[in-house]
Amino acid sequence: MKPVFRNLDDGPQVRIRFDGQEISLPEGANLAAALLPAGITRFRGTMVSGAPRGPFCMMGACYDCLVELDGVTRQACQMRVEAGMNLRSGGADV
Repeated sequence: MKPVFRNLDDGPQVRIRFDGQEISLPEGANLAAALLPAGITRFRGTMVSGAPRGPFCMMGACYDCLVELDGVTRQACQMRVEAGMNLRSGGADV
């Protein structure tokens, strides 16, 4: 059975954009796990203070890794890296 996500060191690199910054990430890797070593640690801001939040549980329970993809708010820990992704960090309103 083929694994759902690739290891960060496996496979070809693809280009994505995060808040306008172009980044190379391993294709098929877990998005949240791949963004962290690329230096992206703020995925969204809290509703009350705007304090930075990033991946915490890595299994979809905490919602701290919310990002926007094509106008839709999604959990980065539940996504795979795909070429051409254009992501935005979630603001305090997400």
